[in-house]
Amino acid sequence: MYHILLCDDEKDIVNALEIYLNQPDYCFHKAYDGQEALEIAGRQELQLILMDVMMPRMDGLEAMSRIRQFSNVPVILLTAKGEDLDKILGLNAGADDYITKPFNPMEVCARVRSQLRRYMQLGSGARQGGRLRIGGIQLDDTGKTVFLDGEEINLTPTEYEILKLLMAHPGQVFSPAEIYQQVWKDQPIGSEGTVAVHIRHLREKVEINPADPRYLKVVWGQGYKMEGGISI
Repeated sequence: MYHILLCDDEKDIVNALEIYLNQPDYCFHKAYDGQEALEIAGRQELQLILMDVMMPRMDGLEAMSRIRQFSNVPVILLTAKGEDLDKILGLNAGADDYITKPFNPMEVCARVRSQLRRYMQLGSGARQGGRLRIGGIQLDDTGKTVFLDGEEINLTPTEYEILKLLMAHPGQVFSPAEIYQQVWKDQPIGSEGTVAVHIRHLREKVEINPADPRYLKVVWGQGYKMEGGISI
């Protein structure tokens, strides 16, 4: 059973999301402001959150920031059409994806399935996988863990998948569109900014000096790559 939190101050939107996502293995929890969402996330293990940005009492960005202090559950932000600043602020605050209102029901379902699949793969040791090591970074895909110089680091599911993709192909340059297609499993329309924000978060976690990265390199005008490395 997947526990999914739906949060929007407009009850009609919460109800519409529940209808769109109606599946026998989905259990929905409802909140109508960021404070309610934070309280539910604190007492219920969740596999996904869909949350509006602009809400009373506590907005979605503040709620997500506080949730990120104790959980890496995937968060899909709900943003108004044309509110690009909300999208960038949301990604900077730790969101995994966003959906623009008004919703396309098929898009909502596809993005939810994608985030659930990525999160459950990251949280499960059932899949067989290998280990990758590049310098001081070691990724164990069986245990879904990442260590930097012997210390475990905490990555979101999206950050983990980007890192795994780049570590599995050391030296290979991936464009933002290619990374988006591989990780989000979606068409890479307007994906460049989304990928750039997640790369920046990764650098902050795996680089001593994110402004002068040792591992996660940008190839100007082309994309990103992992510098060096040996697969084991």
